[in-house]
Amino acid sequence: MPQEFDIVVPAGKKKERLDVFLTHHVENATRTKVQAAIRAGMVLVDGNAVRVSHTVAPGEVIHVTLPKPPPPDVTAEPIPLSVVHEDQDLLVVIKPAGMVTHPAYGNYTGTLVNALLYHCANLSAVNDSTRPGIVHRLDKDTSGVMVVAKNDAAHAHLARQFARRTIIREYWAVVWGRFASRTGVIDAALGRSKADRKMMAVVAGGKHAVTGYAVLEEFPYLSLVRLKLQTGRTHQIRVHLAHIGHPVFGDPTYHGRRINAGPGTPRQKAEIQDLLALMPRQALHAKTIGFIHPATGERMFFDSELPEDMRILLEQLGFRE
Repeated sequence: MPQEFDIVVPAGKKKERLDVFLTHHVENATRTKVQAAIRAGMVLVDGNAVRVSHTVAPGEVIHVTLPKPPPPDVTAEPIPLSVVHEDQDLLVVIKPAGMVTHPAYGNYTGTLVNALLYHCANLSAVNDSTRPGIVHRLDKDTSGVMVVAKNDAAHAHLARQFARRTIIREYWAVVWGRFASRTGVIDAALGRSKADRKMMAVVAGGKHAVTGYAVLEEFPYLSLVRLKLQTGRTHQIRVHLAHIGHPVFGDPTYHGRRINAGPGTPRQKAEIQDLLALMPRQALHAKTIGFIHPATGERMFFDSELPEDMRILLEQLGFRE
């Protein structure tokens, strides 16, 4: 089935060719592919076919139809894998920042799945061939603990726990600013941004999403928070925190690399730039996971150490775990 969606050109948008605009706003797009789609009539502007050189205007609705690409062949690769638990039904692993969870356009190799296939011949086949064993995922630049299914029965059991929201998932993040309350709940529906399909946003009519938070430590213009997912939407924590004015520190997509709080003097700004240099990604780590073992019925709980970049950042801020 082809994928169809609309992009609304935002108010105040400067003059830009349609092919250039779509290259920046369609996930995994290249200018060559965008131009081919426009010429094939798969891109309509306000319901009309247009030229590749059409200049977009604020308020225009661009309807895009994308054919679904065939899944790539996935090969086993001898990539180091941090395994904290393994039995005949599942694995618990630590995914490092920078590693994609499973192969997709632009990332066909070097993923967690490539590493898993080399480590373990038996993985669940519930998903398509690009996602064997994958019950849930973490963003590329989010580090942390994940559970992986080794057979279909374990996969189905774990998936039900995720669906019923009985899985315990807690994250630690360094975020901008100080909170008015040390605990709270962010309840805001999420969906694809209408202005940029590569981003998620709080949108009316989106998917239900709830994130709980607790402040662990406060610094002059940053906070260390613990976050508990009640739902598991794409980019949920990052979008929710940005939505309430506390973007994850270092997040290049959701406003975490600009100064959002505190510093006003040149010295303070220089300090922030030094901290951002330590954290080239979002300072977000999936620290713990808890679930019922699908075969034994035992409640299992795994806690992971903070990765080195977050430990160094927190040390610079004066925090000791």
